[in-house]
Amino acid sequence: MSSQQGIAEGRALVVTHSFFGSRVETEETTSTLSGESQAALRQFSLERAMGYGVDYADAVELRARVVDGQDWCAAATELAQTCLGHADRAVGAAGRITTVAYLRRASALMRMSQMMMLSDTADRRAIFERAAELYAQAAELAGDRERVAIRTELGTLAGWLVPARGGSIGSAVVVGGVEGWAMDFDSIGEALAARGVDTLMLDAPGQGETRLTHRHYLTPQWRIAYRRAVDYLEDRTPDRPIGVVGNSMGGSFAMAVAAEDNRIAACVDNGGIHAPWLVPPTMGTFFSKMVAACGTVDADLAATAWATVTPLADGPNAGYPLLVVQGGADPMVSTPLAELLLQGAPTEDKQMVVFSDGNHCVYNHKHDRDMLIADWMRERLAGRGTRHETAN
Repeated sequence: MSSQQGIAEGRALVVTHSFFGSRVETEETTSTLSGESQAALRQFSLERAMGYGVDYADAVELRARVVDGQDWCAAATELAQTCLGHADRAVGAAGRITTVAYLRRASALMRMSQMMMLSDTADRRAIFERAAELYAQAAELAGDRERVAIRTELGTLAGWLVPARGGSIGSAVVVGGVEGWAMDFDSIGEALAARGVDTLMLDAPGQGETRLTHRHYLTPQWRIAYRRAVDYLEDRTPDRPIGVVGNSMGGSFAMAVAAEDNRIAACVDNGGIHAPWLVPPTMGTFFSKMVAACGTVDADLAATAWATVTPLADGPNAGYPLLVVQGGADPMVSTPLAELLLQGAPTEDKQMVVFSDGNHCVYNHKHDRDMLIADWMRERLAGRGTRHETAN
């Protein structure tokens, strides 16, 4: 009997969406998994995956499939394909909105699928390129952000501009860290844009498309790239104040940039450390990813680049307003380390907000974190007005 017949005869049509459902994760249930699967489950918690844009249901399903023995990359990719199927079937007046939502879910899953890859292989580049294409399709349909390519002396910078709603009072650059990149932190960009701040979500040297598509890596000259990103925002809206937000290791970069560039009116560090070059090789895959960001396998060469990231160094813009956001239960950056960074920052205008049970980058309080950062940044930028007004 067809569904049309069933409805005509007054019989209810029941459609079932089938899922693996959550699994109990114990040492016994995960001990037989591959080393990579165990590491993925350990490193990318439910909260962290959602922090990178993965939908709650997709994050639960991803973990369940991996616990049941499926490869991390394959599981995430299959879930992305499911989302694309829903996007293709979206119809009617609300179809565009639904398509955008599923395209963004698919993009987040594709980005998650390559997280355990340590080398920039052709497969990894293709996966990330596909994730960016899906994100770009959603952006075009929604009309709420645009793809950006910034030319620099050392290579192209990729990013996404989220224009302010209802007029701009300033601009901000948002960067990620060693693993989470521009698209992964778009919730902060959206929160800033909703408060009148044009936001450039940037893949800095060694990150995202800048690295995987344009082969632009982290070198001792990385500051040139950040200056060009600030140039881009300054050219777009002259005389508007500019802020910078750094997440994870990106917070260390943000502070180093803020101290040197007089155009930076405010800075947020969410999870950075005072001395990135002190991360030891014993940190395993994280250290390997730091080396890979430099486009090399030579740890000494990478250490030379990372030694130039100096968040506590003085500079011509010392005194910039600083907000440090810290997770009280951060397993990577302890509260004492965050306090060391706060105390050493070359400014008196500084404060730290601690989420007592917050994990690294406070993914488990994502919305509260985003509102805190966006409200603080708007207040600081609005208080500065134009740089011409500040000078007077």
